[in-house]
Formats: sequence, structure tokens, C-alpha cells
Amino acid sequence: MRRFPSIKKNTDFRRIYHTGISKAAGVLVMYVEDNDTESNRLGISASKRMGNSVVRHTFARRIREIFRKHNNSTVQGKNIIIVARNHAAEADFAKLEKDYLRLLQGHGLMKEN
Repeated sequence: MRRFPSIKKNTDFRRIYHTGISKAAGVLVMYVEDNDTESNRLGISASKRMGNSVVRHTFARRIREIFRKHNNSTVQGKNIIIVARNHAAEADFAKLEKDYLRLLQGHGLMKEN
């Protein structure tokens, strides 16, 4: 089984926060930066204010699944960080997916069919 393409290092997160482009929609904020590879990497940030570890990990699993589901229709070679805003824990999968797709379009990362 292949590893999930994720961003884990704090230095990577800080660099992307500082140099990346951010946009917000609904309960999500997305930071995007080029990564000079042929695939996308995903980082997820959820504050402890969001809830306990079960709540945060449920949110992270949903975001990873949305990323995996739409990765083929996304422009490749980007570092993407998703930050949870207030009330992201209460959002269902459909709301998270809608906001994620709106952010991809806002950043111009959706491939033309």
C-alpha cells in the first residue's frame, strides 16, 4: 500500500503559510504553493479548539478522502494545506467537499475537461 502524500514537517507548514496563496470558503481555508514535483501533497491543520482528538481525526479523515477522490481532476505539482475554521467539526462530508471544490476553483487548480 502506498503512503499518503502528506506534509508533516512544521518547517514546511510555516513556509507554505508565509509564501503560499490563501483563500477561504465556508468552514475551510486553503493555502497553495508549488512543490516542483509531479504530484500534490496535502497538509491538514485542526486546532484543539475544534474538539477532542476523535473530532479532529474524523475531520482529517474526511479531508484526506475528499483530496483522494478529486486528486485526478486537480492540477498536479502543488502543496495544499487545509485549515479548519470555526464549526468545521459540525460540517458534514457534503459541506466539506463543496467548500474544498470551491477553493480548488478559486485557486484555479481544477483541470479543464
